Amino acid sequence: MKILDRYILVTFLKTFFSVFIILMFIFVLQTIWLYISELAGKDLDVWVVLKFLWYVSPRLIPLVLPLTVLVTSLMVFGNFAEKYEFAAMKSTGISLQRAMRSLTFFILALAGIAFLFANNVIPYSEYKWQNLRRNIAQVSPSMVIAEGQFSQVGDDFNIKVEKKSGDRDQFLENVVIHKKNPQRPNGNHTVIIADNGELVSSEGSNTLSLILNDGHYYDEIQVRNPLKQKAQPFAKSYFESYTINIDLTAFNSTDIEKENELNNHNMYKINELFVEIDSLSNSYSKDIEAFSDNMYFRSGLSKLKDTRPKKKDSVVAINSILDIYNPDLQLSVATTALNNVRGTLQAVKAKKTEFLLKTKRLNKHEIALHEKYVLAIACIILFFVGAPLGAIIRKGGMGLPMVVAVLLFLTYHFIGIFAKNSAEDGSMHPFIASWLSTAIMLPLSIWLTYRATTDQGIFDIDSFLQRFGRLFRKKEAASE
Repeated sequence: MKILDRYILVTFLKTFFSVFIILMFIFVLQTIWLYISELAGKDLDVWVVLKFLWYVSPRLIPLVLPLTVLVTSLMVFGNFAEKYEFAAMKSTGISLQRAMRSLTFFILALAGIAFLFANNVIPYSEYKWQNLRRNIAQVSPSMVIAEGQFSQVGDDFNIKVEKKSGDRDQFLENVVIHKKNPQRPNGNHTVIIADNGELVSSEGSNTLSLILNDGHYYDEIQVRNPLKQKAQPFAKSYFESYTINIDLTAFNSTDIEKENELNNHNMYKINELFVEIDSLSNSYSKDIEAFSDNMYFRSGLSKLKDTRPKKKDSVVAINSILDIYNPDLQLSVATTALNNVRGTLQAVKAKKTEFLLKTKRLNKHEIALHEKYVLAIACIILFFVGAPLGAIIRKGGMGLPMVVAVLLFLTYHFIGIFAKNSAEDGSMHPFIASWLSTAIMLPLSIWLTYRATTDQGIFDIDSFLQRFGRLFRKKEAASE
């Protein structure tokens, strides 16, 4: 490696790792802010919080790494141009392409590492992260219940405790529970009060057991007589020990992105995604085929047969579809059709939501597949956007290059977000949505590289004004 290549590469690497650490720190702080409700006030050990952040950090790489490449390229090449180092290189016959050669090999290697990271590390960390969230209630069951206030646990229980104690805050004092009744959703018709209790949960279980001691069970009685109901009758019972099993499945799988399962699309590798996409696609096609067959069978057409004798070599004028059938069947056909249309509309409305969810799930898997390739390609393209742009604007440091880089990346990122949201509901093909923002940046990178290598600015104002001047002179000559 020549001295120049080593100098450029070392300068780039120093800036790259500095920017990467800063951006990673910023995005981790944002993550803490997003999940502060799950981490703060839950009496979690420090190592649990650090483990949570460690597992969530790899999912930030698809945001941090392309932005780091763009910012670093702008800063380094802008600094070279600002200090006339590129001018010195060109005076010795070294072109911009030659100066970018060592960094091009580095970016290609970085793209390969990014692809392997997206295919292996991110799925594993995603599983570990969501699994940790699922098991936090078992690691520290007291996180579900806060002191001095009602906390909703599951769908049917609101629990309030005066004080918690124990090494895991599993012992509760002065417990008040409002239990909801699915048959009477409005109001708290069942109240349980106990002097103390204990939270018990086995590792890996989705069930949280609450053992209550020395308490009373109050259940409101519903009577048909309105006058008796005004007296608010209730049944009261005393217990020495009472165990409530609370299902925490929905609570443990709650996610900001609404991923309610532990085998979602973000946890698959490429080979697993191909299998899963093929399975979901076949299942979806079979469901649609079965639904269409069911609709055809419900229409009753398969039960109706034309009993009229067919005449050979004759043409019969048909004014209506009912003319196909005998007159005694026409009323039956019309009545059956009307009833089946009403039933079909109801069935279609009921199935529409189900098919939309299946479509969204399939599209998410396809997007996840393409995103693994997009991350690697984005690093390459954004390098060829940032490097020539930095050489053109001739400004280094954290000022203007950072502003330009953030604006470009926000444009790139928001286009990708809007496209992927459109692809989830089927408005856009997942392949197009995944590659749209990268495809938009590709011609920009080519154009900027061409302008930088030919020593041209981003926009030649003089040439633009000269063209307008020539146009006006032609109009004046034509008018004379």
